[in-house]
Amino acid sequence: MSTMGDGTRAVRAGLPEPEQYEPTLPGPVFAAHFHLSGEPTGPYTYGRDTNPTWTHLERAIGELEAPGEAVETTVFASGMAAISAVLLSQARTGDTVVLPDDGYQALPLVREQLEAYGIEVRTAPTGGDGQLAVLEGARLLWIETPSNPGLDVCDLRRVIDAAHAGGTLVAVDNTLATPLGQRPLELGADFSVASDTKGMTGHGDILLGHVTCRDPGLAAGVRRWRKVVGAIPGPMEAWLAHRSLATLELRIDRQCATALVLAEALGKRQEVTGLRYPGLPTDPSYPVAVRQMRRFGSVVSFVLPDREIAERFLAGLRLVDDATSFGGVRSTAERRARWGGDAVPEGFIRFSVGAEDADDLIADVERALDEAMG
Repeated sequence: MSTMGDGTRAVRAGLPEPEQYEPTLPGPVFAAHFHLSGEPTGPYTYGRDTNPTWTHLERAIGELEAPGEAVETTVFASGMAAISAVLLSQARTGDTVVLPDDGYQALPLVREQLEAYGIEVRTAPTGGDGQLAVLEGARLLWIETPSNPGLDVCDLRRVIDAAHAGGTLVAVDNTLATPLGQRPLELGADFSVASDTKGMTGHGDILLGHVTCRDPGLAAGVRRWRKVVGAIPGPMEAWLAHRSLATLELRIDRQCATALVLAEALGKRQEVTGLRYPGLPTDPSYPVAVRQMRRFGSVVSFVLPDREIAERFLAGLRLVDDATSFGGVRSTAERRARWGGDAVPEGFIRFSVGAEDADDLIADVERALDEAMG
């Protein structure tokens, strides 16, 4: 499937060989245990270890992450389960881990846990390849590009090559881009990680995550961690996720196209500052993003003058839900500072573009801005 287009690959990914009178995508397998006579040498023995529904989904994600290559994917109950599996399966007491200081809001919680285990944690910004300055002697580098919610981008090849030169493993959180926007393994990463709650499944109704590796040894460590902590997805969630992948390109292409139009419209508004979208040619990240990304994601961030105006803007939107998360077919937006933990102004808006008609969405945003400014 390495020569197929993204849409064809997404539609066909992970499907078993056709069998007469069987469904194209077999239904979810609900099983805590399987028939198991004699020695447990088969692929399915116990429901915490393996499940046929996971197998189909893991193969599908692997085909999207690295078309035509031999990779191993492990699916998890959530994005945080996937993140934790990489960090906690690879780092030991006395090791050093490098995290972004502008990444996902829960990373500080991960930092606390790592430090409680006697692991040194260093942080640096994503933009300007800032993590290069604190790499020396690290066991693992965690990259998030584009960063969430600030949408900064680092040069993946440059940073990964520098990390590997010093013997450091590299994990890339690819949640915002998805494999259709960016393929970290092709750029040299050891782990490609994502919260599939977001764009991969795209409907805001499934919690899921995954880790994909080329190295079977690294993959085995991640898979062992899943078994030890039991952070497994339900078969129904895994099946729904696989079904959702079929529309991945359709969704992502629509979202990315509209996100660019939204960014262009916001750039003309005097009350909007701090506008960021990696696919906007005037964005500071664009020169790097265009070299390593094929699609630029569904998230646009910007700043309104103060908290009150931001709240009025969000309340005035009719086609956009005020909700956290991103990547869904229904547009969402939120005043990110309400959570604390992100170094953003009170009027900072993270806007996730859905699959609505661009004209309708832009009109809704323009009207809500006009009303919010009074």
